[in-house]
Amino acid sequence: MAVPFYFQVMAATLQLFVFILTIVFLLSLLIGLFRPVLVLWFLDRFNRIKVIKIYGTLFISSLLLWLGMIFLLS
Repeated sequence: MAVPFYFQVMAATLQLFVFILTIVFLLSLLIGLFRPVLVLWFLDRFNRIKVIKIYGTLFISSLLLWLGMIFLLS
C-alpha cells in the first residue's frame, strides 16, 4: 500500500520544523554560554549551568527527534 502524498508532505514539513527548532536551540545554547542574560531573561538568576541544563537538554532531545525522523521516514 502506497503512502498518500499528503502524508509525505506533512512528514517533510514536521521534519523541517524540528530541524529549525534544533538550530534555534543550538544558537541559544551558544549565545547563552557567552551572555546568559540574553537567553535566560525569564529567570531571576543567570548562569551558564542553567543555560546548559535548559538549552542543552532541548538541543539534544530535538536533535535525537530529528535524526529519528530521518531514520524512520527514509
